[in-house]
Amino acid sequence: MSTHRLPSYLSASADNAWSDFLEQVDRVTPYLGELAHLAESLKWPKRILIVDVPIRMDDGTLAHFEGYRVQHNTSRGPGKGGVRFHQDVTLSEVMALSGWMTVKNAAVGVPYGGAKGGVRVDPTKLSLGELERMTRRYTSEIGLVIGPDKDIPAPDVNTNERIMAWMMDTYSMNSGRTATGVVTGKPISLGGSQGRHGATGRGVFVVSEAAAKKIKLKLKGARVCIQGLGNVGHSAARYFHEAGAKIVAVQDISGTVFNAKGIDIPRLNSTLRIGQTLRDCPGVEAVPNEALWEMACDILVPAALERQITEHNAPKIKARMVVEGANGPTTPAADDILAQKGVLVIPDVLANAGGVTVSYFEWVQDFSSFFWTEEEINRRLDIIMKDAFEAIWKTSESRHVPLRTAAFILACTRILQARHMRGLYP
Repeated sequence: MSTHRLPSYLSASADNAWSDFLEQVDRVTPYLGELAHLAESLKWPKRILIVDVPIRMDDGTLAHFEGYRVQHNTSRGPGKGGVRFHQDVTLSEVMALSGWMTVKNAAVGVPYGGAKGGVRVDPTKLSLGELERMTRRYTSEIGLVIGPDKDIPAPDVNTNERIMAWMMDTYSMNSGRTATGVVTGKPISLGGSQGRHGATGRGVFVVSEAAAKKIKLKLKGARVCIQGLGNVGHSAARYFHEAGAKIVAVQDISGTVFNAKGIDIPRLNSTLRIGQTLRDCPGVEAVPNEALWEMACDILVPAALERQITEHNAPKIKARMVVEGANGPTTPAADDILAQKGVLVIPDVLANAGGVTVSYFEWVQDFSSFFWTEEEINRRLDIIMKDAFEAIWKTSESRHVPLRTAAFILACTRILQARHMRGLYP
């Protein structure tokens, strides 16, 4: 039997996010030179933990949820990646997300490996008490593999600073000391960082601005469509709006709305804050969800879940630029179609790296117990994002490859150089 044969749970035979990641690794391997023989190690997550998360429900019954924590690669530092609570979470999804975190952290140069976690649950169906009990039990179950110098979780889909506070407290109680650095994305009062909440959206905007200059697109008046109004989409919309761009369409779980003259983002936010939906916002027109992909626009920001742009809707996209606020929103087949159409794709491993960059700042501040101002955080974030963009853009031009491949070339070279220098133990 071949020593390179992957176990069944790592197979790319299924059409899922993990198969997308494996194909991306295969596509970059020919560009890795003398390190190419180590690329196979990127297809083997270092550690996969599957846990049962039993909790007592409010009505006295016992419920079980399946949880995961995957550490993909730690050659460059401790694992780093978010935790998502979603009813459709699967092991293959978490594996892919951990792999993208490995690449993302290396692409922007923060000293982390990649990890990811999740629980298969619809958190909207839990009471606040049930949500806390589930979070604490999940944290206890994965406690043997996480830690400030081992693996540092953060918020992701359907998780926030309150959940990070519960995770930090649970780990601290179990370890007998206050360990603020075990998670990032915490409340400010518990060692969180200024600027963390909107960091991913800010990063999306910063690289969009840098890319717009390259293709001579003026952001003022540019038409922008955004899928997903969670933390990332919401922050990105605010930054684009403040720059004078016209947000012509937005989509969330409740539907899609459109205004050719530009949606009033502050008014939209006010509408959502009082519990109404997108369609309740004055001055917008409800359109079918599929229409988002067909709208003529300058910038399209998929900021929801993975595998949203596929070979089925990619031919309809009319954007000049796709900026991936979500992780893995574009399949490799769709990538090829967009390239043929001349659409510039700013890949997720660069575009949404603002969040993990400021998470790194938070981690550093927790270790030193010295905290920076929001202005300092934003300044440092902008520098890292712009420098990473320029390095990836130059690689794209010199190697004549798309930006995603360029990002993977730089990142995988850094990862595999570390892997090579560390050697194999024992």
